[in-house]
Amino acid sequence: MLDWAPILVGLLLFILLSPGLIFQLPGNTRTIEFGNFHTNGRAIIRSISSPAMADWGPVLVAVVLFVLLTPGLLFQLPGHNRVVEFGSMRTSGAAVIVHAVIYFAVITIFLIAIGVHVYAG
Repeated sequence: MLDWAPILVGLLLFILLSPGLIFQLPGNTRTIEFGNFHTNGRAIIRSISSPAMADWGPVLVAVVLFVLLTPGLLFQLPGHNRVVEFGSMRTSGAAVIVHAVIYFAVITIFLIAIGVHVYAG
């Protein structure tokens, strides 16, 4: 039996913590900004936290995917003026949903199909 809870919680956190959707810390012009649909590298790094555990595989996969799939950092699908925009540092609600679907698919592959494990010793 597959345990989908970690993947669904990860998906929900990916959506809620996407910088610029609900809030961004630090903001571009203030310490915290709400609903501005912009992001920056500092806000993405601030969004990452990892609990202490023996198997770091799921945490590492989730963190790397969070950074790589944050809308507007490397790419945004859909973009504002094109289908795909690269490095725009802007996002939208539609882009967060599309990137969340991509995140869900890729993290499912890594954690359930492949079963990535990294043990700290």
